[in-house]
Amino acid sequence: MPLLIEACPSYREVSRQLPDEDLLYVALGHFADHLLELHQQHQTDVFPAVAQVIERLHIEGEHYVQEAATIGLLEGIQNGWSDKKVDPELFARYLLPVSLKRWQSLNDFWSGKSKSVGDRP
Repeated sequence: MPLLIEACPSYREVSRQLPDEDLLYVALGHFADHLLELHQQHQTDVFPAVAQVIERLHIEGEHYVQEAATIGLLEGIQNGWSDKKVDPELFARYLLPVSLKRWQSLNDFWSGKSKSVGDRP
């Protein structure tokens, strides 16, 4: 979370007001919601930096970090934005190659084109 907060400083104060921020997947879900709020307020200037952090997590992170970046954050964006009737592909355009591949693997999984997410069988 510190890397994401560095990329998106407006989340720092939000995170202090939320319960259970010590639970990684809960925190990532809240972060996905915050990105939606920023989008709705036309404050997307941090999205490229956030996308760079997501890419870094996918490339440099341990397996559990990579999985959290995909399942916790990318899927959180896809589901949260869709639930609010906002096209999550508006965020996907900021993603870098490895993260974009994970994003697409989520799309493929939920559409039935694949039986797994990411590089796992």
